[in-house]
Amino acid sequence: MQPFCSGAGPQTFHIQWKSGRTTMTTLDLWNTLEDLTDDQFKQFKWFLKQDDIPKGFSAIPAARLERADRQDTVDLMVQKYQGPGALEITMKILKEISRNDLVQCLLQTSSRPKDLKSHNSVSVNTDYGRKKAKLGETKAEIMLMIQERQVKIWEINRSAKLSSKSADRHIADSVQAFAVLQQSVERSLANLIEAIEEKRETTRKQAEAFIQELEQEISKLKKRFAEVEQLSRTEDHPDFLQSFSFTNAIPPTKNWAEISVPPPSYGGSVGTTVNQLVEIFTQEKEKLFTKAKLNRVQQFAKDVTLDPDTANPYLILSNDGKEVYCGDVEQILPDNPERFNPALNVLGKHHFSSGRFYYEVWVKGKTSWDLGVVRESIGRKGSISASPENGYWTICLREGEKYKAFAACLSVKSPPKKVGVFVDYEKGLVSFYDVDSADLIHSFTDCSFTEKLYPFFSPSRHYDGKNSTPLIISPINYDD
Repeated sequence: MQPFCSGAGPQTFHIQWKSGRTTMTTLDLWNTLEDLTDDQFKQFKWFLKQDDIPKGFSAIPAARLERADRQDTVDLMVQKYQGPGALEITMKILKEISRNDLVQCLLQTSSRPKDLKSHNSVSVNTDYGRKKAKLGETKAEIMLMIQERQVKIWEINRSAKLSSKSADRHIADSVQAFAVLQQSVERSLANLIEAIEEKRETTRKQAEAFIQELEQEISKLKKRFAEVEQLSRTEDHPDFLQSFSFTNAIPPTKNWAEISVPPPSYGGSVGTTVNQLVEIFTQEKEKLFTKAKLNRVQQFAKDVTLDPDTANPYLILSNDGKEVYCGDVEQILPDNPERFNPALNVLGKHHFSSGRFYYEVWVKGKTSWDLGVVRESIGRKGSISASPENGYWTICLREGEKYKAFAACLSVKSPPKKVGVFVDYEKGLVSFYDVDSADLIHSFTDCSFTEKLYPFFSPSRHYDGKNSTPLIISPINYDD
């Protein structure tokens, strides 16, 4: 397959970056990946999943690349490595898969002058030169119009694809929500029918008991009636007088005038069940809304890793930079200005100074921890007051049950196993979520961000093994 490198790629786009006097765009990278065969594209993504292959580049999580097409892959590279880094890693991987022709194509693209009109080197001193220059300008204008429309096609395709993915996600959420509601209705109906049947059975048994008792009394009364009837025919006065006192007495019976078997009220059961269903519907609706809110922020997930140069010497970091816990022994490490000491803190490697970002941390099994974001200029040495005024937007757990946001105590429905941290830089918002329940734990609003922000972690002391479980930066379970 011959690479497309006619220079028709756009000079400007939604994401672009400058190289010297030129401008490189995401569409240039997309066009390049479009020239790969399916097998070569699989190889390309395989290299992106490997740390330090190419050397100097950290991996993009495999889960995010698994179903990524060429557009998605370009987006992931630009998010992960920024524009110049995305171009660099693309060229390195193309060399690894023996597509040097596409490397040359990218080099030609990146060396294009930003202003296409600068190609017109024909002298304008003659009528021929002026017309030639005019023709060149027309060509350049047409080329730009073509590029603008190519960009618009890319944007429309991208928007349609995102819309389709969003629709799939909302359909899946709706099916799940309505399945829960349907199960609730069916369960409530079954319980209601069972309650009505129990009332009917109780009434039936009560009626049968009364009837049985009445029949027994009728039997006794019939027997006495027969005795009285027989005595009334006796002509022997001595026998009559001897039997009269016994036969004349009526057997003891119940006063049935005040006894009845009224039909039970079934309406109360129906009303109670309907009210319970309304309450269930309301709860499920709130769950659906909170889950949808969490899904919206999860789409801004970033690949966060820990920066060992900032870690307190007592903290032990995993090789992949995703886990941290407090050890027993202080490590011998350079006391560089970035390192926290004596506070048991560590920062994420990458900063954020615009837009929105999100990450999740596994906290289950811990009795003490701190999470959030901090500004770049925070103090790293000595005593630290973790307040927003000092550049800390964090929440913490203490003594296994006390959740706090600086001085404020927080109320949680149940201890979160995984905490999500979301930041909207422009809105000045930092929010914390219980990932499993999707409940909002706390939000800092109206924050004034003027510096770079870094993800912040503190596993706290291990407290003789009671808090030795690590904080773990978790992959995001979100299909974007």
